[in-house]
Amino acid sequence: MQRRARAVRVVAMASVIGACGDSGGASTSVTGVTTLPSISETGSGSEPTTTAGPSSSGAATGSASESGTEGSTSAVDPTGGSGGLKFDLPVGGDVGVAPPTCSVVDDMDAVGDCTDKAPPDSFEPEAQWSFMGPPGFEECIVTPLVANLTDDNGDGKIDLCDVPDVVVVAGPNVGSDTPPARLYVLDGATGAVHFFASELVQWGATPALGDIDADGIPEIVSVEPGSSGHLLAFEHDGSLKWKSAEVWTGAQASAIALADIDQDGDVEIVAGAKVFDHLGQVVWTNGPDNLYSASAVADLDGKPGLEVLVAGAAFHADGTKWYDTGIFGWVHPQVANLDDDPQPEVLLAADNGIHLVEHDGAPVWSFVPNGQGDLSRPINIHDFDGDAKAEFGISAPNFYGVYEVDKTPLWQAMVVDQSGQAGGTAFDFIGGGKAQAIYADEYTVWVYDDKGQVLMDTPHLSGTIIEYPTVADIDNDGSSEILVVSNTLLVGGQVPFTVQAVRDVQDRWVQGRRIWNQHTYHVTNVREDGTIPQFEKPHWLGLNTFRTQAQIQNGGLCQPPPPG
Repeated sequence: MQRRARAVRVVAMASVIGACGDSGGASTSVTGVTTLPSISETGSGSEPTTTAGPSSSGAATGSASESGTEGSTSAVDPTGGSGGLKFDLPVGGDVGVAPPTCSVVDDMDAVGDCTDKAPPDSFEPEAQWSFMGPPGFEECIVTPLVANLTDDNGDGKIDLCDVPDVVVVAGPNVGSDTPPARLYVLDGATGAVHFFASELVQWGATPALGDIDADGIPEIVSVEPGSSGHLLAFEHDGSLKWKSAEVWTGAQASAIALADIDQDGDVEIVAGAKVFDHLGQVVWTNGPDNLYSASAVADLDGKPGLEVLVAGAAFHADGTKWYDTGIFGWVHPQVANLDDDPQPEVLLAADNGIHLVEHDGAPVWSFVPNGQGDLSRPINIHDFDGDAKAEFGISAPNFYGVYEVDKTPLWQAMVVDQSGQAGGTAFDFIGGGKAQAIYADEYTVWVYDDKGQVLMDTPHLSGTIIEYPTVADIDNDGSSEILVVSNTLLVGGQVPFTVQAVRDVQDRWVQGRRIWNQHTYHVTNVREDGTIPQFEKPHWLGLNTFRTQAQIQNGGLCQPPPPG
């Protein structure tokens, strides 16, 4: 596994604190945390199991079987019936009133209310449900995704009045991040299994969701098992739509993205250094096709068409080079407006440091937080302190930190992540104008306030590659939830769950969008119904976020005003 195969040092928290205590930034004392109730370790039998949280009803047990090389899918009705694919699981559990409109308005979202705010102490975590896959499919090490894929209310349509679904890749720990895995689709309210996809996929690769064929319903794009493989596109019901003719050589533990990069109304698929059309044909290949990557898409030059960012290089929609910074290797590009001009900047996370470049590739600065290497980790961008300016969150083996654009640390917290390159995310759970940071290290999912103080922690296990928790309203109840995954790659032990939905015990968190469709998610890249915009709104002109969620309001995106 190249660098991933290195020996893992399990570092005690005391040692970690000692390692970063003289960093010059404000360290965080991990005290007064709230932990989840104990989670039963299920799934030892032949079927996947879903365990509901204390206040959730409609818990379900799903099962699936596979035969032959192509496989088949089946599911068990959680109410006791059986037979066939189940797209109409009964509405139950933590599900609120259906929205007044079932389709997007104002080209982005459906409804929401940004006037509702939560108390500052609204951080009492509870497991809404936990899903455990069957033997050989108990572990997950990719970012979970959210979209509407099933007709839950039985009206013959799949829309925003249905319960969102959670897409999770579950497989075995065989000392590698490339073995065969199943792509499960779970009910967002209960965690019940709707179905799993008809073909096996790579365990460590993050799929992408979106409507690639203009039928109004999202498809799922993944990749075959192994360090390289053909792309696989699945219909919303898990059946195979197509398999690409060409192999993606940079597939290992990487991520797929969807965008209409040439703005012609047809969606393209970005996989490392390759761009495929919506039928799986290669449009062009350019740049370094590195492993452990997540290429991004943005309009950098202000001209028609979007640029594709591959490591430290950027290419126009037709594949011609826009610039090449010479920063290569396992590099994650992120896009936001990080200065006072109207153009976006690109923030590059490389192994040797963090690099900020202008939209045309001109260097701005480089630095190495705390002098610590191994920084090729996904960065998230948000206004963390309520000053109406973006900050960025970045992890390293011994710490997670949030930084001002001038590289000044806003805060730093001690973590344990010697095994990989995990990322974080953020969301304003209380609607107070400041985002809370969320980061998952090898043993714990942390939620921090704007000072770096721990608001809550959630136990899990992970050898960590490029995954991170996601935030979405997964059950249509008007309150957001956090999705957390577990695996034992490089860390050992026994997984407590494959994926878990975490909520505030009183469902006080404000409403987020009901979608998270890809690793490089930045809100404006996808409508809430899973369709991909032909002309994507520049996210840095409004939200100015990356890999974080937004609250929604009546057809628009809500940003509560800064305090005062």
